[in-house]
Amino acid sequence: MKDATIRPMANSRISKRIGSIAESATLAVDSKAKALKAAGRPVIGFGAGEPDFPTPDLIVQAAVAAAQNPAMHRYSATNGLPALREAIAKKTLRDSGFEVDPAQVLVTNGGKQALYNTFATLLDPGDEVIVVNPYWTTYPEAIALAGGTSVIVPTDETSGYRATVAQLEAARTTRTKVLLFVSPSNPTGAVYSPAETKAIGDWAVANNLWVVTDEIYEHLVYGDAKFASMPVLCPALVDKCVIVNGVAKTYAMTGWRVGWMIGPKDVIKAATNLQSHATSNVNNIAQFAAAAALNGDLSAVNEMKTAFDRRRKLIVAELNKVNGFVCPMPEGAFYAYPSVKNVLGRTISGKQINSSADLAALILDEVEVAVVPGEAFGTPGYLRLSYALGDADILEGVSRIQKLLA
Repeated sequence: MKDATIRPMANSRISKRIGSIAESATLAVDSKAKALKAAGRPVIGFGAGEPDFPTPDLIVQAAVAAAQNPAMHRYSATNGLPALREAIAKKTLRDSGFEVDPAQVLVTNGGKQALYNTFATLLDPGDEVIVVNPYWTTYPEAIALAGGTSVIVPTDETSGYRATVAQLEAARTTRTKVLLFVSPSNPTGAVYSPAETKAIGDWAVANNLWVVTDEIYEHLVYGDAKFASMPVLCPALVDKCVIVNGVAKTYAMTGWRVGWMIGPKDVIKAATNLQSHATSNVNNIAQFAAAAALNGDLSAVNEMKTAFDRRRKLIVAELNKVNGFVCPMPEGAFYAYPSVKNVLGRTISGKQINSSADLAALILDEVEVAVVPGEAFGTPGYLRLSYALGDADILEGVSRIQKLLA
């Protein structure tokens, strides 16, 4: 019988390029959890990074008004509605202190398209991108689709999941073109300090590298942690930096699919040309909703942040009660990333647990709790749990895991 894990060969119906791309592990876990819920199972899903709050009503009403405007029923400019690009420029100055022209903005179908556009625009076959792991599952796939090669820099909980300049330098080769910088991080919640961010930016400038910085979680930082935008701290980097962002996490708008990239005008023009053939303009109604979000105040955002802060403390405290789990306190985003290495090798419910993937499957099968194994993020021996769900679900879900592994 053919092994289902074997990649398609040259004579396959599927191209090598697409056949080599793995399904999004986080979306796969979330899809399975939702299917089980729909079948009436009491599944608790820690899989997807999706706020459980509704999109604020002000934003929804802006979308309703836009839907009633016949002008929004037609094609619009590929690079985005002028009102939204202006709102993005103003928001970037307000929140990051980084001044950009609306012509430096390309509106995309979510942050994923912004990432793909960026790597496809910057990379030639064989170009290397330094990627710190644990990494979000989409990063290496987007790089590979663009013809690039990911060079992985490993980190773990002992360093707060943050890489040092020395580690980055050790990974640099003559083929290195881009550093991917992510703070706050998915999946770990790690946040680089302003000093660490500046040091890494200065290193990139000194070595004539591009930096792609993902700022999607910029507002979700807690305690003493502080978000800092690298091109603000390192002005010399501005001409070789692309910022990726969007409204999904900050404004509970994951389903609206509005993201953007900010960069030098020639890069944005080239990425716009690419998008003109791939998807054309982003949904006009969603663009108007995004503009309303960015032009509004951050009161709803701060309410969600307060809830996430409470939940991160709750989930970490509960996870550290699980036999064999060690969970550091995340500083940003809305994920906990416990080490489960002390569980591996055990037999639980009659099943040998040899990997975090085995453990995640067991937890779903035995106690109907969905988590994402560390293999999805390049680090076997860990689990990712999103705490973007209610307090009661957090307590119930982790309680089930505690009982299973007691």
